[in-house]
Amino acid sequence: MNTTFTPLVSKTVALPVVERVETMLVDLPTIRPHKLSVATMNGQTLMLVKIHCSDGVVGIGEGTTIGGLAYGGESPESMKLAIDTYFKPLMLGQDATAVRTLMTRIGKMVKENRFAKCAVETALLDAQGKRLGLPVSELLGGRLRSRLAVAWTLASGDTAKDIAEAEKMLDLRRHKIFKLKIGAKPLRDDIAHVAAIKRALGNHAAVRVDVNMAWSETDAAYGMAALADAGCELVEQPVASTAALTRLVRRFPTALMADESLHGPESAFELAKVSGADVFAVKIEQSGGLFNAQRVAAIADAAGIGLYGGTMLEGAFGTIASAHVFSTFNQLQWGTELFGPLLLTEEILTTPLDYSNFELTVPNGPGLGIELDEERIAFFVRDGLHKTISVVG
Repeated sequence: MNTTFTPLVSKTVALPVVERVETMLVDLPTIRPHKLSVATMNGQTLMLVKIHCSDGVVGIGEGTTIGGLAYGGESPESMKLAIDTYFKPLMLGQDATAVRTLMTRIGKMVKENRFAKCAVETALLDAQGKRLGLPVSELLGGRLRSRLAVAWTLASGDTAKDIAEAEKMLDLRRHKIFKLKIGAKPLRDDIAHVAAIKRALGNHAAVRVDVNMAWSETDAAYGMAALADAGCELVEQPVASTAALTRLVRRFPTALMADESLHGPESAFELAKVSGADVFAVKIEQSGGLFNAQRVAAIADAAGIGLYGGTMLEGAFGTIASAHVFSTFNQLQWGTELFGPLLLTEEILTTPLDYSNFELTVPNGPGLGIELDEERIAFFVRDGLHKTISVVG
């Protein structure tokens, strides 16, 4: 009996590769000046990166800072320059589906630049999610929640205006957690400001403060005691050093949260090792990307430290990338601060984000689950038809 064997012919399917990397700066106005101890923001600049892949998929990521270089070592302009000059040559022609492999390749050749790395990783994950028909949260292990509590920051600098703004947010059912930016004024003036707002809001809302490292340790000791008496439930990064944070933690009946002290998993581990905070404000940009933000959260969770989903006042793409990550955390005891798009006067999405009943909905669509309005972006992109926005210190 003759048996004919037909050899198996394997078809090699070409993996999609990165074909083009496009960056742009988008200047958007804000609904009011946003006053911090480090700067006053009269607008926000988004650095958007588009990664075009050979299969036609385009992923979008965002890099944003607070007050240009007032907050840290990167600015939207520096992110654009770094990606155009150093990231792009490392990415072109590489497998677009191997997100972590490609980010490791970039990490070996590009030091620091955590915000720029986060923007690129976001774009790669957005593209991969679109390619597979899955939300980014599923690429990160799967979400545990689809709605996130969102705090609103009161930062006009005027007590009466802040009270009116908070009451409006309560009436709209947009926010019932309020964080006050303090530290630019004399200590006792700031305490009086917080106390007046808490008295006005009573038990209808929670009040927290962010000092952005503006206090000395002596001022912080006095301030935290006074804020606790005023009904403030949490104080964020009152001092700059980890050592000072460690000496302040658990001395007062109000929680102490680390923010600027966190620069990714390594710093999170060092802070957790010395029990330097009650709460970690996790930010995807400060962490150096979405995967690193998950590592920071895991360290906090293991150490019994509470979690808060922080913001760099990102626009829609950075905010929703953060939301996908925060939705995967085992614990999220202190909610989030993902209100960045609400601070902007202009909508850059074809469908606005769902902020309702004091929460933000995490999109279910492929990738980030949102779509850029190309016509609006064309108007506001730098060197486009917009009027330049200034940020003053």
